[in-house]
Amino acid sequence: MNHEQKGPFRADHVGSLLRPDSIKQARSKYARGTLAKEELREIENEAIENLIEKQKEIGLTAITDGELRREYWHLDFIRELRGIRVYHEESEGMFQGKMKTLAKYMVDGPLQFPENHPFLEDFAFVKKAAGENHVAKFTIPGPNMIFYSGIINNAYYLENPAYSSLEEAAKDIVQVYKDAIQAFYDKGCRYLQLDDTSWGALFSDDFRKIISENGFDVNAVMKQFADITIAALEDKPENMTVTLHVCRGNFKSSWLYEGDYEPIASQLFGRVNVDGFFLEFDSDRAGNFAPLRYIRNQRVVLGLVTTKTAEMEDKKAIKDRIKEAERYVSKEQLCLSPQCGFASTEEGNLVTEEDQWKKLRLVVDTAGEVWSDNQA
Repeated sequence: MNHEQKGPFRADHVGSLLRPDSIKQARSKYARGTLAKEELREIENEAIENLIEKQKEIGLTAITDGELRREYWHLDFIRELRGIRVYHEESEGMFQGKMKTLAKYMVDGPLQFPENHPFLEDFAFVKKAAGENHVAKFTIPGPNMIFYSGIINNAYYLENPAYSSLEEAAKDIVQVYKDAIQAFYDKGCRYLQLDDTSWGALFSDDFRKIISENGFDVNAVMKQFADITIAALEDKPENMTVTLHVCRGNFKSSWLYEGDYEPIASQLFGRVNVDGFFLEFDSDRAGNFAPLRYIRNQRVVLGLVTTKTAEMEDKKAIKDRIKEAERYVSKEQLCLSPQCGFASTEEGNLVTEEDQWKKLRLVVDTAGEVWSDNQA
């Protein structure tokens, strides 16, 4: 492999993988107080090493830890930032009623990225295990997850704001991410993915209504989302790839948002300066490829293989959809992946580990046939 090769790769994946039984049992024991933190980490290390070997075996270039150490795809990162308070609420309707308790967070003080954030050590482990011939990819929630869920869509924050204005809050969020990007870079990270499902609230009619009811102009919020992300990437090192993943939510094979990318396309694809977009296109909820006409020189990773069901996609149908996308983005800019991770939370989607690996192998095999440069 050319070591200068940068992601996203022709065959790539969003990041999270199903938690093996060893992890589930260990976390249960740890929660009950019958397993020490050091013992839990050893079990996690072994499970992650096994997952990494499996990713290599099926032909992936980008290697993740499957987010095995996390309870949620986003909360574990955000709760370690200074200025964040985590709390729990009962939830009846979230994710088609499947999520009964929702862990939430709010900004309740000046935001800062701590120098000893535990995810830095987690990345160092992945990098070492990935080795020289693969690229260690790491995922963290994007900046608007804080701006949206922790501020503008948070009743507690709106009643008692920690900042004098949204602009002041946005400025600190930008600095948190500048510091985080530099800290991961210093640890050797060259492929960082920002998962930012908060963009989904801006193309969902139901959630746009909530934003308006909270007293905000949806289009102004959308511009702020883009501005925050653009500013966070201002100092990104040249030889570091940063991508953005936007989906419609993922919990036990259910979803949160519906709607196509059109309402956000001009701000997101036309302005945000990431190296690539991971986008969900596995269902009618996602709409067609027309919003991709705003894409400039970034790569677009088409999420055409679903992680929500075990049903295997038809390879020819995937190839046909890639050709369809070529009406808006050149083939050279396109890549292929599942539409989301397999386990955005520790519960995981309603598929088996065998299904998971078959799906990822399908991505690798299809990409190998579609792109002659074999950058899979």
